[in-house]
Amino acid sequence: MILQALNDLYHRLGDKVPSFGWGRQAIPFLAVIDRQGRFVRFEDTREGRQAKVFCVPILGEKKGSAIKANLCWENIEYMFGILSEESERKGDVKKKLAAKHAEFCRKLGLLPGSDPAVVALRQFATLSQESLVRRDPLWPEIFSQNRQNPWILLALEGEGPVTAIPAVQKAIDAIRPASSRRGVCLVTGNEDEIMQLEPPIKGVRGSQATGGSLVAVNNEVKNGVNQGQTPAFASYLKQQACNSPIGRRAGFAYTTALNYLLAKDSPHHLQVGDATAVFWSEQPTPLETDFPWFFQAPPRDDPGRQIEAIRQLHESVVRGGYAPSDVETRFFVLGLAPNAARLAVRFWTCTTVLEMAKNIDQHFQDLAIVHGPHDSGNLGLFRLLCSVAPQDDSRNIPPHLGGEVMRAILQGTPYPITLLQAAVRRIRAERSVTYPRAALIKACLNRLTRWDTHRKEDELTVSLDLGQTNVGYRLGRLFAVLEKIQSEANPGLNTTIRDRFYGAASGSPGSVFPTLIRLSRHHLAKLSTGLRTVRERLIQEIMGALPSQGFPTHLDLGDQGRFAIGYYHQMQALYTKNEPSNKE
Repeated sequence: MILQALNDLYHRLGDKVPSFGWGRQAIPFLAVIDRQGRFVRFEDTREGRQAKVFCVPILGEKKGSAIKANLCWENIEYMFGILSEESERKGDVKKKLAAKHAEFCRKLGLLPGSDPAVVALRQFATLSQESLVRRDPLWPEIFSQNRQNPWILLALEGEGPVTAIPAVQKAIDAIRPASSRRGVCLVTGNEDEIMQLEPPIKGVRGSQATGGSLVAVNNEVKNGVNQGQTPAFASYLKQQACNSPIGRRAGFAYTTALNYLLAKDSPHHLQVGDATAVFWSEQPTPLETDFPWFFQAPPRDDPGRQIEAIRQLHESVVRGGYAPSDVETRFFVLGLAPNAARLAVRFWTCTTVLEMAKNIDQHFQDLAIVHGPHDSGNLGLFRLLCSVAPQDDSRNIPPHLGGEVMRAILQGTPYPITLLQAAVRRIRAERSVTYPRAALIKACLNRLTRWDTHRKEDELTVSLDLGQTNVGYRLGRLFAVLEKIQSEANPGLNTTIRDRFYGAASGSPGSVFPTLIRLSRHHLAKLSTGLRTVRERLIQEIMGALPSQGFPTHLDLGDQGRFAIGYYHQMQALYTKNEPSNKE
């Protein structure tokens, strides 16, 4: 399903992606040759630090440590048989260097045709160019280890890059090697040459610089065994790609489409924890454009962009603003994470544009909770994940959590229980119920309530719910009132009962609340008559709905979360309402 959707995307993109066997590559230098194949000069393609991108023929597989030459473009070792400064430092041997240059020249010599450009390339392969190359003004920079062996593309004097010359393009396509293996492609269902190795996929954060593989099988099987054991990948003794037969054209199509989505300048990807997510739809749709704004932090120069995107999404869902085609047009989201030389699928969602919009809107409705004037209303996914990480550091976000949360958002399912655990744990550790943590806990608990038909709990509201009788919620409210009384009785106090007792009060209320109630009597005595009366009535109202047997000895995870929401709601109410002052 993933590969089929990416293959379809490739054909939808049309001229935005290269044709079969070609790719786009940033190349900082051109090596200009004349019609006799002699080196003329180097040309710098860079603008600032950015190299120009050219359409070039690609290998269609990773190089690895093997000697494999690109056609018409390479580094100085392959193209001229000269060791780069980086290779000299590593101590690469001359024998391997000669083999690299010979392979590059061999491929140029295979180009068919009598066009002058093709003839010049074949002639270039027969000449020794080292002395001319070393005299060029740009040579010191190209040779320098700071350039780390840059890519160079051959160009014909007066005509430009050879890969842009139609006769050369035709010659390159004519010598493309054919695979000896043919079979039915599992992506298209058509018979085709079977792809031996998948073209590299680049752009997933944390993956190898050479790229990763989405579909990969280990080494070939020799005589059906590998050190005495048949490997798991040797299904019916099929070797490598034959375990998952993908046609070369389909393999090129889906990897090219995925690389297009992952490109640095592409608006179709975003980071979700340790996973890189890409997204697209069958047909162009506004959701495809707005999607990243729902999850990424808004830009500093346009902080209201995210709020506006969320508002428009909600209005479209509520008022039926989506086109009839959105009911059937599919929307895809794929999350990838690095795993050595491979790429792991963290999450995969395929649904309609309308359903996706509804699920994202529901996510923000579940997060909605009252907050102070200084708390930004933007709760992007990155901010939410950081709020449950130690020190609010993205490097401390629990592995896999981002992908699991994203899957729940996109599919409209309950958030992972690990998210609720992480939020409650950070509150207990830091004794701070922040806006993002409160929003997460409310969202987690409400989805669990909504999905579990056996639960009799009411959903948590956006702001203080005076009718909520859950014991955890009530105890959270009570704890907030007791803390407020303490701070009113002792203005300027640096340490409150929250700093000393929050963990115990939210986990084992029976062990600390009797003490806190007795302590509050001393604090109430210091208040003015009017304020004391207001606070005593509030305590009575809250405790009136508690179990008759007294404070519970233990609260489970769900009620610890409701304790946090009750505390947060009550604190917001205490600090936003017009309260009587502590003056007679």
